[in-house]
Amino acid sequence: MKVFDKGFTLTWLGHSSFHLVTPRGKHLLVDPWMEGNPMTPLGDAPITQVDAILVTHAHGDHTGDVVRLAKKHGSTVVCIHEAAGWFGAHGVTNTVGMNKGGSTSVHGVRVTMTNATHSSSFQGPDGMVYGGDPAGFVVTLENGVPIYFAGDTGPTMDMQIVGDLYRPEVAVLPIGDHYTMGPREAAYAAKLIRASFIVPCHYATFPLLTGTPEALEALFEKGATVNAEALRAAGIVGSRTAKIKVLARGEVTKALTVQAHKFSGKAAEKLAAAGGAAEVIGAA
Repeated sequence: MKVFDKGFTLTWLGHSSFHLVTPRGKHLLVDPWMEGNPMTPLGDAPITQVDAILVTHAHGDHTGDVVRLAKKHGSTVVCIHEAAGWFGAHGVTNTVGMNKGGSTSVHGVRVTMTNATHSSSFQGPDGMVYGGDPAGFVVTLENGVPIYFAGDTGPTMDMQIVGDLYRPEVAVLPIGDHYTMGPREAAYAAKLIRASFIVPCHYATFPLLTGTPEALEALFEKGATVNAEALRAAGIVGSRTAKIKVLARGEVTKALTVQAHKFSGKAAEKLAAAGGAAEVIGAA
């Protein structure tokens, strides 16, 4: 399912697997698991180029096809340091092992590793093998657009740092519950990150993953009034004296009444098109 086509394309392949095509035509996979994935009936047949593979952690539902695809396409595999050693021992010849807080450039794309709260292990012949810490990524494309892949995690205050420091345009968040955060927690994480677009993942693959996109969207109430107090509570506005200007970045999918000191023309149009309204603070 293609979820974005805005100078780059981001396609959900099922579960937590994504195919990202950058503005300069580089192909990146994130957590590829297609073979045996009930959410990916076509497998990886449509994918003919893989320049890099980003791996958030070692669990099989995120690494199932890493070795096979990396060998087939000669891909660079980017992951936590310990996992890079494991992939290297299993025939992947081009790995970039890194750690949280660090950044690297892969095929002209800047990749920054972020924190995640989860577990991480490979399944070996004699049981589980330590796969290093779990992580997330901020991928900054050649045109400067940042995309945040949270990985398997619960909400953390590190997400506020991601929002403050990297200002992602898109945030990919797990919502399935049980093994990761559910819709309620993901909605809270979205407030910390403050991305223009939220893309849910890691749901519906197994019966235990009960969270749904509909449940996530329901937490953002239709008909709500977004005012200065609400923006401060969400961490979007800090100062009580700051003048608030609303721009047209992102899409409006619900009828909201937004109160601000100034609106761009297109922002007011988007609010009105969704059934909402733009109210200028202090207007007579």
